[in-house]
Amino acid sequence: MKDRFMIGIKGLFVGSTMLVPGVSGGSMAMILGVYDRLIHAVSSFRKQKKASLLFLLIFSIGAIIGMVAFARPILAAINRWEKPMLYFFIGIVAGGIPLMVKKAQLKTFQFTYIIYFIIGIVVVVLLGMLPGMDVTSSQNDILHICLLLVAGFISAIALVLPGISVSYMLLLLGMYDTTMQAISRLYLPYLIPLGIGVILGIISTTKLLETLMNRYTQSTYLVILGFVAGSVFEILPGFPSIQELWICAFALLAGFCIIMMILKFDKEEC
Repeated sequence: MKDRFMIGIKGLFVGSTMLVPGVSGGSMAMILGVYDRLIHAVSSFRKQKKASLLFLLIFSIGAIIGMVAFARPILAAINRWEKPMLYFFIGIVAGGIPLMVKKAQLKTFQFTYIIYFIIGIVVVVLLGMLPGMDVTSSQNDILHICLLLVAGFISAIALVLPGISVSYMLLLLGMYDTTMQAISRLYLPYLIPLGIGVILGIISTTKLLETLMNRYTQSTYLVILGFVAGSVFEILPGFPSIQELWICAFALLAGFCIIMMILKFDKEEC
């Protein structure tokens, strides 16, 4: 029962932060130690239907509650206190890095480690340089639905890969504001085709990613660490002023400590 409760809490945390531009839902899931279980639950769904369905259902309910209840307040807080809030999220990311390094199983230093890490950073930087698009401007209902399906599929790739923000991907597609409004109003004609696209994208990519993580553990996790580092550069709001320095430092430390406490509590429960 405690394990299910923690799964729901982690889903709540991931859902509430994944729509913040620059913050990766995949990174949050990995930082919270639930990412591997999510990937495995999706990729092995046919073999372990009951266990996978229960896990995904609990996590998804928590994530949906988080998106609907907390995404807007978090965005409002960022608009009002931008630097402290963004430093808080950077602290959260920093708190999960030791876990990612442990999963990468780095026993000895190799020059190739740096190369894989840089590749991850470069991918995120290149994504940030892409021009914005608008896939929701069509007046044709059928074409509009098809575009939402495609947009959901593309967003799912960002959702699955840690370090790549699904919210930033929505910004590139020109549909971030529309999606946020649809979520806040639960506008199903928009959310259903988008959600179907997301589900199809997740199913299509998780098996490949799990295979890479199992066969090429070190290189895959190093690229993911590069993704995460690149995402930090994307959300870094610049250095705080003298007046903001103490609150930004406190926010950074608070984010780091919160994740460390969650991971410690989760380890004790296991």
